[in-house]
Amino acid sequence: MSDEQLLTRPLITVTNLIWSFDATSQTVQLLLVRRDQAPFADSWALPETLLRRHESADDAAIRLIKDKIGLELSLAATEQLATFTAPDRVPGERALALAYMTFLPSMPALTPGYGASEVAWFTLRRTAEQDTLQNGRHTFILNRPALAFDHDQIIATALTRIQNKLDYQPTVLRILGQQFTLKEARNVYATFLKTTPAAIDNSNFRKTHAHLFEECGTATPKQSGRPPKIYRLRG
Repeated sequence: MSDEQLLTRPLITVTNLIWSFDATSQTVQLLLVRRDQAPFADSWALPETLLRRHESADDAAIRLIKDKIGLELSLAATEQLATFTAPDRVPGERALALAYMTFLPSMPALTPGYGASEVAWFTLRRTAEQDTLQNGRHTFILNRPALAFDHDQIIATALTRIQNKLDYQPTVLRILGQQFTLKEARNVYATFLKTTPAAIDNSNFRKTHAHLFEECGTATPKQSGRPPKIYRLRG
């Protein structure tokens, strides 16, 4: 192999898919930023940062959350997704992306950080035909591609990972907080399963997922009628 074929110093970026849940609209949310630097200036993308010389990828994923939305979180809130290494994923210099997912139980106010002119929450909507991200002003149909770099592919990988783990490790339910109702859980499941909450029978859902979450009390009633029971993830 010649020296010209060796890749000696690729750029390494850390990309973080930051998920949350809008309790008012009962919808799954994903954070996107509008880039203000080349390449892909003025395009929307997932938040990302360059890996610094003296930090681990885990540390960079946590720092990215602080830099972009001002939250200081522990590594427990974040999990690794995958590494993306396609030679043409970034124009110009070769760059590898280490992708993470973070699950936030609330949607904090957003202020654009370094490298971004805007930052916003987008509602995830999935049908048999397509996946979209919407926030009222923008609608992105994923896999067109719609976002900068290979971020459509990164999101598609995340959607598959989350969907495949729903029946044995539904960490995505962390976006609901430490406690949640079955209705909220069914809304999250329905989104990733490309169905409707009404299509997921409440009683059957409770029975088939008893190994994953347990009853821990009753919600404070917001109106007359029987208050819903609340649950938490086991373990």
